Amino acid sequence: MPIYQTNQIKSLATVLIVSILLIACLPAHADIYRYEDSEGIVHFTDAPTDKRFIVFMRDIKKDKELRTRLKLSKTVNPAEYESIIKNCSEKYGVNIPLIKAVIHAESGYNPNAVSVKGASGLMQLMPGTARSLRVTDSFNPKDNVEGGVKYLRFLLDTFRGDVSLALAAYNAGLSKVAKYRGIPPYNETKNYVNKVISYMQSYQAN
Repeated sequence: MPIYQTNQIKSLATVLIVSILLIACLPAHADIYRYEDSEGIVHFTDAPTDKRFIVFMRDIKKDKELRTRLKLSKTVNPAEYESIIKNCSEKYGVNIPLIKAVIHAESGYNPNAVSVKGASGLMQLMPGTARSLRVTDSFNPKDNVEGGVKYLRFLLDTFRGDVSLALAAYNAGLSKVAKYRGIPPYNETKNYVNKVISYMQSYQAN
């Protein structure tokens, strides 16, 4: 257990008290974000304008409504991967709602998910795809999401930003989309594209 000096304990107590007061002043129905600056000052807001802010407290009502609408399992915690998704979004220029929608459709936010075809992890990377993306551990959320988002970026570039075609390729393979010059006539792929876009729109609305 860490040992704190008396003045450190007082400082921690002060920060805690100020934090509680600040949170109390924020709107009751909004996500709350925080970040700690280089001087140790903690900042809170319900409308972040700086990428250093991360989710500190979820709007329970809004979160419950989203979970119900998207049929998310009560056992998963999407907020656990928020910083990973945000960092990958910024690194590869893929919007956050799209990343979340793909993760949701692929694994339901289960980092240990494995499909009958052998795809694994949050974004369900096939072994060959994972190797080509230099993902050494598909069950590591950070590695898996980075590989999946990197692949999405490649597909979006390949199809000039067409999200539907990129999603079709993510599901059925690049060669199939090229062969049919569009979304392949497979029910699984067509349903997948529609589902992910629907999820994406829900995440955007939230």
